Formats: sequence, C-alpha cells, structure tokens
Amino acid sequence: MAKPRKRILCIEDDRETAALIAEELADREFEVSTACDGQEGFVAILKDKPDLVLCDIGVPIISGFAVLERLTELAPRLGRVPFVFLTALADRNSELRGRRLGADDYVTKPIDFDILATIINARLAGVARTKLSPKLPKLNEREIEALTWVARGKTSTQIAGKLGMVKRTVDFRIDNAKIKLAAATRTEAVIKAVAAGLIEP
Repeated sequence: MAKPRKRILCIEDDRETAALIAEELADREFEVSTACDGQEGFVAILKDKPDLVLCDIGVPIISGFAVLERLTELAPRLGRVPFVFLTALADRNSELRGRRLGADDYVTKPIDFDILATIINARLAGVARTKLSPKLPKLNEREIEALTWVARGKTSTQIAGKLGMVKRTVDFRIDNAKIKLAAATRTEAVIKAVAAGLIEP
C-alpha cells in the first residue's frame, strides 16, 4: 500500500512560479496546493493543516513575515507545521528577520529543486538537513580554505593575512559558503560543513 503523499502549501503570488513549484514537487511525490496572497495562505493553513508551508515574503494583503507571526501566536492550537520562506530577497537582514520569527528555513530564488526537496524532507522528518541530504553543496577550493580557517577560530583579517588577500575577498568567500550551506552564521556554516565532510576543523 502506497504511503499518503505529504501535503505542501505554497504561498506565492506569481502564478507561473507557483505552477512550476507545484509541478516540480508533485514529480517528487508531494501533494501541493497553492495560495496567491498571504491572507488566503493563512486561511488555508488553518483550514487544511498542511504538513509544511512554503511562503514567499512579498505576497499581497499580508506579507510572509506577517503570516508567520500570526501562526506563531496560534502555535499551541495549530501544532507543529514546518514553515520555510522561499523568496527572492537574498539580503542578510531579511533572512535574519525570517529566522528570528521562527522560520525553519530560508531558501532564496532561483530555486534548486533538489535542495528544496531535501530541505522539505528533512523538516518533515524533524531532523537536521545534513543528516538526510542526498546532494552535498559544492564549495570551491577557496571557500573550503576560508571556512577551514574560520573553523580554527581565525577572523577574516587573520585569514586574509594567511592567504595573501584582502579582507573583503575573504568575507565574500565565506558569505558564498554560508549561502550554499543555507547557514545564517559563520558558526552554523562551519558546523554544517564539518557534518557534511566538506572541511576538517
């Protein structure tokens, strides 16, 4: 007997993007419903109780941030529904705000659907992404080198001196590694890279 498909609600105001997400995730054995604004999405969460929510931030009527804030207020009654932001807002402040509000993850567009499916599966299983990831992120040699020195407790300035480059270049490589590892901080990036076998501390 086949397992029931996990139900994903995608709150996305761009209909083409929503259709693409629904199609890609359906190919990966998820059942996907969509909502085109924050209010509609919030009602759908309360009514349908999906297994996981994917939400854009810049949706009409109420923003993705406001949707998550409202859900947090209702958390005990609603139960534990993993909430993942899926957005074009790649700036650090938006990501920090999303994570501080309690988002389970923050994924930026353009979407890598293999990574997205891995994140969804990890969140649904209630375990860290790195335990389940079938596809390790690819860090280049310079990113690995910089992150290895971070793991050894060195600052960007110290790393720049060791590698013979300017601090800004070191920061850029570390930031790239953080993005690839879906990490909010340098420490989190190091933990994920070590767990995935990408670097040795």
